[in-house]
Amino acid sequence: MTTVVSEDAIRASTAAPPRRRRGLAPVWLLLPAAVVLGALFIYPMYQLGLLSVLDFRQAQVSGGQPTHFVGAGNYAQLFTDPQFWSVLIATVIFAAGCVLATLAVGAALAVLLTRISRLPRLLLSLAAMAAWAVPAVSGSTVWMFLFDTDLGFVNQALGLGGFNWMYGRYTAFALVGAVVVWASFPFVMVTLYAGIEAIPGSVLEAAALDGASTWRTFWQIIVPMLRPVLAIVVIQSIIWDFKIFTQIYVMTRGGGLAGQNLTLNVWAYQQAFAASEYGLGSAIGVVMMLILLLVTLLYLRTLRRTGEPL
Repeated sequence: MTTVVSEDAIRASTAAPPRRRRGLAPVWLLLPAAVVLGALFIYPMYQLGLLSVLDFRQAQVSGGQPTHFVGAGNYAQLFTDPQFWSVLIATVIFAAGCVLATLAVGAALAVLLTRISRLPRLLLSLAAMAAWAVPAVSGSTVWMFLFDTDLGFVNQALGLGGFNWMYGRYTAFALVGAVVVWASFPFVMVTLYAGIEAIPGSVLEAAALDGASTWRTFWQIIVPMLRPVLAIVVIQSIIWDFKIFTQIYVMTRGGGLAGQNLTLNVWAYQQAFAASEYGLGSAIGVVMMLILLLVTLLYLRTLRRTGEPL
């Protein structure tokens, strides 16, 4: 007995899976990571938000006084404090400068890696990875020794004996920013270098045959093709640099003279652990989280408008 299979049946058996099933595939793949990250972050975020609406000080920690619900009281106190706005502006400017400098240095070295031979590439990569692997406290201490007022190598080499880099507000921020860039550019360099290596060589060869310069090739070919990678790099850099704590706290000894080098993270630490205003410190943390979330969403929305896949 011969079985006759219609063309419609063959077409149905070879058709692509339904759109809904294909749309759920990434969700199932991301679900294990989402479960782990949720267990690590959801409960601390809940506790942070809870403390931000409570009057929670040292007396409440020790159990001497009951905890009071103040609602938006901590936020009202925060937003009416002029110091909050000055620290916020300083944090945004400092983070923006660090992000731009990190991207510039990392991108320049990533392009350099594609132009040098194997041995120099290996040495540069090892040096960058060594800088990235140094703990923040150790790296900050070494930089402070290099820029020491009397014994620092930099002051002796520049003939600036007795000059204190941490005394001025802008010189202190500049030095801390240099340490942040030094510790952050390897991530940008390696990520962008991997993205550049993934670009088909035929595209770059065609640009060279058309007479495109290195600078024009970078901006008009490499950068557009690296936008998904740049999205990851930019978002990570913004998050890291906006919440910088260790370098500023160690190098400025807690925020500089009269708090001139305070950032939101250091100020939150001072309010929570130095002044025992745990509710107010938690409110600062919630505000920082919301700012970073807003910046990330705006950046992703901008990329989606350009039609770039994420």
